[in-house]
Amino acid sequence: MTGAPARTLLLWCPDWPVLAAEIVDGVPATGPVAVLHANRVVACSERARAEGVRRGLRKREAQGRCPQLTVVEYDPGRDARAFEPVVAAVEELVAGVEVVRPGACAVAARGPGRYLGGEEAAAERIIEHVAQSCLVESQVGIADGVFAAGLAARAGRVVAPGGTPEFLAGLPVEALGRSALADLLRRLGVRTLGDFAALPAGDVLARFGFDGALAHRLAAGRDHRPLAVRQPPADLTVTAEHDEPIDRVDAAAFVARALAERLHERLAGHGLACTRLGIEAVTEHGQELHRVWRHDGLLTAAAIADRVRWQLDGWLSGSNGRAGARPARPTAGIIRLRLIPDGVIAQAGLQAGLWGETGEERERAHRALSRVQGILGPEAVVTAVLGGGRSPADQVRLVPWGDERVPARPGPPADAGADPATGRGGGGAPPWPGRLPAPAPAVVLPSPLAATVHDAAGEPVVISARLAVSAPPARLVVGTGQPAEIVGWSGPWPVDERWWAPVEARRRARFQVSLADGAALLLAVEAGQWLVEAIYD
Repeated sequence: MTGAPARTLLLWCPDWPVLAAEIVDGVPATGPVAVLHANRVVACSERARAEGVRRGLRKREAQGRCPQLTVVEYDPGRDARAFEPVVAAVEELVAGVEVVRPGACAVAARGPGRYLGGEEAAAERIIEHVAQSCLVESQVGIADGVFAAGLAARAGRVVAPGGTPEFLAGLPVEALGRSALADLLRRLGVRTLGDFAALPAGDVLARFGFDGALAHRLAAGRDHRPLAVRQPPADLTVTAEHDEPIDRVDAAAFVARALAERLHERLAGHGLACTRLGIEAVTEHGQELHRVWRHDGLLTAAAIADRVRWQLDGWLSGSNGRAGARPARPTAGIIRLRLIPDGVIAQAGLQAGLWGETGEERERAHRALSRVQGILGPEAVVTAVLGGGRSPADQVRLVPWGDERVPARPGPPADAGADPATGRGGGGAPPWPGRLPAPAPAVVLPSPLAATVHDAAGEPVVISARLAVSAPPARLVVGTGQPAEIVGWSGPWPVDERWWAPVEARRRARFQVSLADGAALLLAVEAGQWLVEAIYD
């Protein structure tokens, strides 16, 4: 491995996981905030540090030092999404950006140093631009190599060319970011990077292995790794401006067709297709409208045009504020229309069926339901997806039409060959102890109905803590209705959920009962109260 490290400019945003939680989830970063992963603090705000919170503390110890601490779970996806605008802002000034990690990105310092008036001027310009564009504070460090530039950024320094080994020599070994190696080095009397760099390279490789040898090169300022420059994402959005506001459905349909063809051509030029489509419109009075359409296949040019036309028809044919399910009509015509492709994938990622496209009947139904969504919104048309769970309500998830049909919980539905004694389904599915046996009820009530159950003597039937039934159920009264005779029953099926969380804990027992009039019901007992949960065919 030869070659001198390249001059590198690295931008670093302190406490980025905390700032990302504020940007995405609205958690105020000015207060005491700690981001936890595996029950340990991985980042904290400045105010939390003032209260004694440090990285590596356990949750209970951190809360003991700062009782007002706001705890946020670590989410690398959230950190990356929030950091994307910062990277885009840097790319507006310089090219060839590498994202080191969420909160830090690096570029070669040679180019910005030339056309922005020197390295220090480039650092100041980038910091100012990020602050103005993203409202994010940052620091910049410049040194030879990415590793040294990252440490320089924490100090806000510009290390002179050739001065990187001297800059690194006085730093503690913890700066390597390898806690186990740093602890071992300290026990061996090696406390700084300069001490570590002075060791023979062969001895370091023999004693500490390959990773130790790599750390030894970093400590000596011999970070030769070239920047892994990212390719900025292509701007696939298409926009149409209109001098005359669009307030008629026929004019909107013409605009939708032309804009959809432009979007499809742009996607095809990059070998891409989209499965989600964002539609944005701005009216003459400045009102902004937005809707996202989803599709379980590739959106063709015709499919894009249909959805844009349906959405514009839904907006322009609103109710003008009258009562009803339809939304209010915009107060003025549309002057700007924008299509934003989302869920972009390679065009070869999805294929038509072996015998061609889907059947005509299915396509007609899909178009009709999508049309309803354009008028009433995505949540107006839903389909049920069966999955795992103990109760019938837990096993069903309502998914908007066109969304990916993913169950809320893993495992087969209740009637997929489950063993009622263990709750384990066929095919190695996850177990659900306490799950009801087949068949599943036909109707699951959105809100259970209160009921009372009596025995043959007219006494209330109660269930003990050991699930003993006081007497066979004989009569059922639902709400204020008439008593109904119970001719058969089975159960109980006990469920003791989330007992470790007192606020969320639930303890129930379920019964299946059949009535003299032929009806069959699913009953549950919780806290001494009988409830009707579902109805069987």
